Amino acid sequence: MFTGLIQAVGSLQRAEQHGGGLRWWVDAGELLADGAELGESIAVCGVCLTAVAFEGRAFAADLAVETLNRTTLGQLQTGAAVNLERAVLPTTRLGGHLVSGHVDGVGAVSRIVTEGAGQRWTFSAPPELLRFIAVKGSICVEGISLTVTDVDARGFGVALVPHTLQHTNLHTLAVGSPVNLEVDQIARYVERLMSATPR
Repeated sequence: MFTGLIQAVGSLQRAEQHGGGLRWWVDAGELLADGAELGESIAVCGVCLTAVAFEGRAFAADLAVETLNRTTLGQLQTGAAVNLERAVLPTTRLGGHLVSGHVDGVGAVSRIVTEGAGQRWTFSAPPELLRFIAVKGSICVEGISLTVTDVDARGFGVALVPHTLQHTNLHTLAVGSPVNLEVDQIARYVERLMSATPR
């Protein structure tokens, strides 16, 4: 479980073929300086991955074919900037929202407009996810917990403060860039309960 508050921006060191999928080596900078354990969950651009090996400041994670098919990770090149977050502890402040690291779909950056010191970004989203996205609700984009400012038939908008732009990989993206999306878990459960309730 994660909060969507990015703790570090790392980079993809290398990708190796491994058992029909890929093994990634990610430079995590100082994120794991206080120690990390094999099997630990680390969110990479919003995707929950399992650390299977360590090498200096880097950790390795295996990406299954399912992960490569359903997220943007298979499209990233060596050197790409990636958002990183370690799993929450019981004592962690929940400053974002509850994030599972299970990507629901891939959207894309459709518009970027400067607004004061920050920016307003618009993202396209798959139609089947739009029913879970609400104004003032939470959405996870590239592993970042964001607040939705508007929704229409094609996608949704968010307002980004300078801190978010400077301390995540968003500054490396442009219009057309694909992004991982995870909708709010509460919205999913509400929808499931409503659909299962006899009428």
